[in-house]
Amino acid sequence: MFPKNLTTNIRGDFYGGLTGAVVALPLALAFGVASGAGPIAGLYSAIIIGFFAALFGGTPSQISGPTGPMTVVMTAIIMQYAHEPSVVFTIVLLAGLIQILFGLLKVGQYVAYVPYTVISGFMSGVGVIMMILQINVLFGYKTASGIIPAFTSIPSVVSAPVTSAVILGLSALAIMIFTPKKIKAIIPPPLIALICCTFAGVFYFNGAPVLGDVPSGLPQIKLAAFPIDMLPVILSSALTLAMLGSVDSLLTSLVADNFTKTRHRPNKELIGQGIGNMFAGLIGALPGAGATVRTVVNIKSGGRTPLSGMIHSIILLACTLGLGFLLEDIPRAVLAGILLKVGWDIIDWRFIKRLWQAGHDADKQATTVMLTVLFLTVFVDLIIAVAVGIVMECLISAKKLAQEQLSDVTFLAGGMQDHTNKILTAEEEKLVEISNDDVLFLKFSGALSFGSACDLTNNFNLYENNNTAQIVMIDITRLNMMDISIMVTFAEMIETILSHNKTIYLSGTSTPIFGALKRHGIISKLDGEKIFDSYNDALSHVISIYEEETQTEYI
Repeated sequence: MFPKNLTTNIRGDFYGGLTGAVVALPLALAFGVASGAGPIAGLYSAIIIGFFAALFGGTPSQISGPTGPMTVVMTAIIMQYAHEPSVVFTIVLLAGLIQILFGLLKVGQYVAYVPYTVISGFMSGVGVIMMILQINVLFGYKTASGIIPAFTSIPSVVSAPVTSAVILGLSALAIMIFTPKKIKAIIPPPLIALICCTFAGVFYFNGAPVLGDVPSGLPQIKLAAFPIDMLPVILSSALTLAMLGSVDSLLTSLVADNFTKTRHRPNKELIGQGIGNMFAGLIGALPGAGATVRTVVNIKSGGRTPLSGMIHSIILLACTLGLGFLLEDIPRAVLAGILLKVGWDIIDWRFIKRLWQAGHDADKQATTVMLTVLFLTVFVDLIIAVAVGIVMECLISAKKLAQEQLSDVTFLAGGMQDHTNKILTAEEEKLVEISNDDVLFLKFSGALSFGSACDLTNNFNLYENNNTAQIVMIDITRLNMMDISIMVTFAEMIETILSHNKTIYLSGTSTPIFGALKRHGIISKLDGEKIFDSYNDALSHVISIYEEETQTEYI
């Protein structure tokens, strides 16, 4: 079904789509060349994914196409399956199917929960990879067959450069960096660099390697290939692309929301991106995602509806059908210079600077996570990097949460104060006095989860082992949540107290937590007459018992 607001902003969408196409053209060519699939694969990607993601997606102003992170992963896939080219685009097709499945399963809403330190480290790692892979091309050589070969080959290519390629590449990089803002507002630096440096290459620096023959016209359908023996590896690669494309797109959707003051539909966006990547796989195009720079340019030029993304694709299609011959003389080093600046901009320098200046323990932990993810992204694997980063963040958060949760647990013995400086109430003081310090108070409140289980046990053992009180008052009236790990800990605490022949008084029968403890049989050994609804009732009952004993002794 076509979006209802498709024609409500035609002028703004036309200018947005036109500007987006101007920015997308050189980047699509550069990404295609960088991936090893060829420049036309990058253009087809921008056309197909840009159109279908706009039509079926959930972010109206988003422009989609090949992106840096997706190109980095695709480069590795092309190198891995160089002997089976049909498998490469089968992976792209499967990645699209997985994204559609993500959308149907409503996975999109959870991307917002990925910690920023992980996203920052991952994106910065992708930027580093992109820059390293362009060094060979900048100096006039072919792209290396991987990040490690590219890194180790830098000394050799730098020592024997192709002079014309270096001049053109550095010129393109300089244009990308130093173009004044007033000119940027009229024409994007990538297009300036592409046009100026290509003309310079044609008329003055003929020795630089160029794109050569660039196919034009409509693409051909690529038949999918599913070798049974390679299926697990194919699915793994497809899942990597799908996960990366989903995160990449939805992060761009958040950027679009900030500019347009709207709210995107994450699951619908994943379905749109999946449809686009499926068609990209069918025609031999690069996989893609929401492109942040192109999306921002579109919005600033007036694009607000899906029509802008479709116009962007139609303009690129016209260029591909009629102007392919003009692309043949573009020097590869020029595209490398453009991508060096793109890679530099992908690195999260603002976050790195902030962490570098910080000295707090929490900031040091964030720095450790970010740099770990960055290192693993560059030298190991992108998905492993993200997984490790999320696990690290979860463990750090669990530790912080446990410390916060334990502040709501009170251990009081006699007139002593616990580590949170909580003191006895008047009623508790009365019970301590009348019982001759023969009571231990355990009061729980808030929420308790698995992270606090170990420290809770240690704190309990500290008070239990150093206190001879025979009465233990346990209050759960203000406890809101207790997971299974805490239930096990709670059961062990009760077992320990009862094994020492001590008497337990429990209060909080009207709480959901009490019902859970009862269902799991954790309080089955407690005396029903010593279980109360309110904590004050329990206190009054125990006080009355001691008062009766005292009166009897007096008589």
